[in-house]
Amino acid sequence: MRITFELEPADIERFHAALARARRTSRCADEVDVVDAAKYALDNLSVGTAPAYVRKRLAEVQRLIGMLEDEAWALPDPDRSDVIATLVYFSDPDDLIPDDIEVIGLLDDAIMLELLLRRLRHVRKAYAQFCAYRAELGNGAADAAERQRIARELALRRAALQARMSRARRRAEAASASPR
Repeated sequence: MRITFELEPADIERFHAALARARRTSRCADEVDVVDAAKYALDNLSVGTAPAYVRKRLAEVQRLIGMLEDEAWALPDPDRSDVIATLVYFSDPDDLIPDDIEVIGLLDDAIMLELLLRRLRHVRKAYAQFCAYRAELGNGAADAAERQRIARELALRRAALQARMSRARRRAEAASASPR
C-alpha cells in the first residue's frame, strides 16, 4: 500500500520553526555530544520494525555523521551547522511526534531529514565525490614524498568541491529570497 500526502506551506513552516529551535539548541551544545546523541538514537531505535520510509532516511543520518567526523573533509559552516541542527532534531525523542509512538513516531524525523537532505544535496554530492577521489588516490603510499603529494591533491580537490558547494548554497539562497 502506498500513502502519499502533500505538505502545505504552513506545514513546512512548522518544520522550519522546529529546525530553528534545534539550531538554537545546537549553538549551546558541544558537537561531539550532538554526534554521540545521534549515534545513541540510531543504536536504540527499533530500525528493524521501522517503516521503510524511515529506514531509508536513517542510513542518511549515518552518512551525515560520517561527514562531520571526517577530518580530511572538514565540512565548513554554514553547512556544518545545518548538519548539526539536523542531528539535534533527530536525537530529540520528544520532537514534533514523540519517537516512541509506534509506526508514526519517526514520521516527523523522516520528513525533517528529507527536507534537509534536499537542502544539503550539493554537500552530499560533493562529499561523495571527495570520498571517491580519496579512494582513487589510495592511502598506502610508501614514502613521505608520496604521502605529501596525495595530501596536497586531496586538499586541492576538497577546496574545489567546497567552493562549488558555497556557490550552490548562494544560488539556492538567492532563488529562495527572490519573489515568485
